[in-house]
Amino acid sequence: MTFLSELDLALAQESISASSLSFLPFLQNTLQWINSLGAVGGIVFIGIYIIATLAFLPAAILTLGAGIIFGVIWGSLYVFIGATLGAVAAFLVGRYLARGWVKEKISRYKKFAIIDKAVSKEGLKIVLLTRLSPLFPFNLLNYALGVTSVSFKDYLLGSVGMIPGTIMYVYIGYLAGDLALIANKNQPSNMILHWVIQIIGFIATIAVTVYVTKIAKKALEEEISE
Repeated sequence: MTFLSELDLALAQESISASSLSFLPFLQNTLQWINSLGAVGGIVFIGIYIIATLAFLPAAILTLGAGIIFGVIWGSLYVFIGATLGAVAAFLVGRYLARGWVKEKISRYKKFAIIDKAVSKEGLKIVLLTRLSPLFPFNLLNYALGVTSVSFKDYLLGSVGMIPGTIMYVYIGYLAGDLALIANKNQPSNMILHWVIQIIGFIATIAVTVYVTKIAKKALEEEISE
């Protein structure tokens, strides 16, 4: 097993234990409430996404919900803004307010020091690659990068790596919400064409995300091994 595989598994286990499934009904109810807010729903959604990121809540539910409530374009934009601001907040907490707690959390992963060394040489590249790869648990990584030597500027710029995965999950949520149209008997005559276009777009989004993830993981493995 490669170093990245070991680290991925360890971080994933930490992320799963932190994100209690008991919060899922709460997040679902929250999404329903946001949907009823109308024009201010987007602002409220961003605020809740920031809190979810800081609190290790399963933000994937919010990302899927954004596709249902806001559609692909606005949903992706709101998620990216919320995720970026939440990531920045967690990074600053890890660096200045809870550095000891974060170091204790990641101390069991002794090889994490290797990423710190890689970050000191290629900060922007490492952050970008870890963001491109959804295999790295988002919430814990935000705090963990705060105790590395990566600059705030590189950390912030590397956040653009979240865009492919964000669009993919929002798109999945959008299609899931659009499934309700199937039960509608008064479907327009071009509904078949509508769904063909949707499915093609979905497959293309998945393919691009998987391809980018594969390249990112390989590049990160090579960067760290050096």
